[in-house]
Amino acid sequence: MGLFSKPKQKEELMLVFNIGSSSIGGALFYAQPSGAPKIIFSARESIAIEEKFNIDRFLDFTLQSLEVVAKQIYEARLGAPSRIFCVLSSALYISQTRIITLEKNTPFIFSEKLADELIQKEIKLFGEEHLDKYEGGDNAVRAIELKNIKTLLNGYETSEPLNQKIKQLEMTLFISMSGEQVLQKIEETIVKFFYFSEIKFSSFAMASFTVVRDIYSQKEDFLLIDIGGEVTDISMIKKNVLHESISFPLGRNFLTRGVASGLGSTLDEANSLISLLKDGHAEEITARKLTPIIDKLKKEWLKSFQEALANLSHDISIPATIYIAIGKDLADFFAETIRTEQFNQYTLTESKFKVIFLNTELLHGFATFKDDVIREPFVIIDAIFINRFIFSK
Repeated sequence: MGLFSKPKQKEELMLVFNIGSSSIGGALFYAQPSGAPKIIFSARESIAIEEKFNIDRFLDFTLQSLEVVAKQIYEARLGAPSRIFCVLSSALYISQTRIITLEKNTPFIFSEKLADELIQKEIKLFGEEHLDKYEGGDNAVRAIELKNIKTLLNGYETSEPLNQKIKQLEMTLFISMSGEQVLQKIEETIVKFFYFSEIKFSSFAMASFTVVRDIYSQKEDFLLIDIGGEVTDISMIKKNVLHESISFPLGRNFLTRGVASGLGSTLDEANSLISLLKDGHAEEITARKLTPIIDKLKKEWLKSFQEALANLSHDISIPATIYIAIGKDLADFFAETIRTEQFNQYTLTESKFKVIFLNTELLHGFATFKDDVIREPFVIIDAIFINRFIFSK
């Protein structure tokens, strides 16, 4: 599975698509041995939303936006990428951190064959446990991602575990899977413009975890929150291990739909009014109508956030440092909502939440850009992650 593969030594032109639940991003970049990718083109297209979420319609809109972005990158004529990656939002995959343990009375060699046998068994078990999420057809799923987070031999962590004689093994793996039909439709859309026999898929949870862990290497415990269009994802990292993730179906579109319903407006009008209120430009009469609706929605989102934290904790303290990935327009709204949260801050954490945005300012210096390329945090995170994947030891 390439868990212990050796690094490349020369730069390569890569293409990444960030497939979120509110928009699709894409970037063409050079992965470089220096560790800082050079992004030479980027594009983003919103995914249309409807009054009621429907998974089939959502997938159709997602593919339409993906095609728009792929076409823009193709028509830029900046070169043929050597590899293509797709980083998915949690709406399109399931994931879990799993621990493999093996202990024998007599010493044994931890060979590549043994590692592969143990991993394949774990992938099969994971797929069987979550097969019911994918309805219709033959319920086929595909393992899209397998990351070795930590390997312990006889209780000691090592980065070079193969061919060692041991009595005790513990491997911490992050596995993610997606529906085969969904992945095939994504591949079919991309190959209209870029023909590839294989497109590598990954999760934004793993991409953001890896980048934050590397940037803040001294911070071993933290929360990652990705607020997408339809879903909010929370990942808890303890001792630099992606310990557990949880989601709830309230994202930024929940706010838009709630305002539209409360005011009897269209979704576009609701978005405009939210933007005016946020910027302090809403008329007084509009602000009086809108503020109580927003406050009610804020409480509803916060209640789900609190319940998610409680389900994550399992008697383990919740880290107080939070890194948030969200579009710039609503960053302050959700940050303030989290900061004003009372219950869990004093029962599950040691101190008040410290909220840090995964924005272009925080990521400054970890990627370079050609000319006036649009700087977008999501594709920057993806590019840094892929660069590390290509050149990691």
